[in-house]
Amino acid sequence: MSLHVVAVIPIDPARAEEAAPVLASLATATRDEEGCLAYDVFESASTPGTFVTVEEWTDQSALDGHLSQPHTASAIETATPMLVGEIAIHPLTPR
Repeated sequence: MSLHVVAVIPIDPARAEEAAPVLASLATATRDEEGCLAYDVFESASTPGTFVTVEEWTDQSALDGHLSQPHTASAIETATPMLVGEIAIHPLTPR
């Protein structure tokens, strides 16, 4: 069974246009990672600046590998000054 993950990235709404290409580049690079089945980035239509990734991984080790990738670290480093809260990563359990 694959692993589904949602991450919520709270960006200052005044900097959302600046953050969007950073997160889009992260998604493009991530889709090429071994074990990545899907990785999409969305911005909330009801809460500007709230970005959400919707991810699917083959397993936990693939997700762990993603978190150690240079492009992931670079995106986090670039986005950190734009954050207005903590990034929340939610591995999902099917019910």
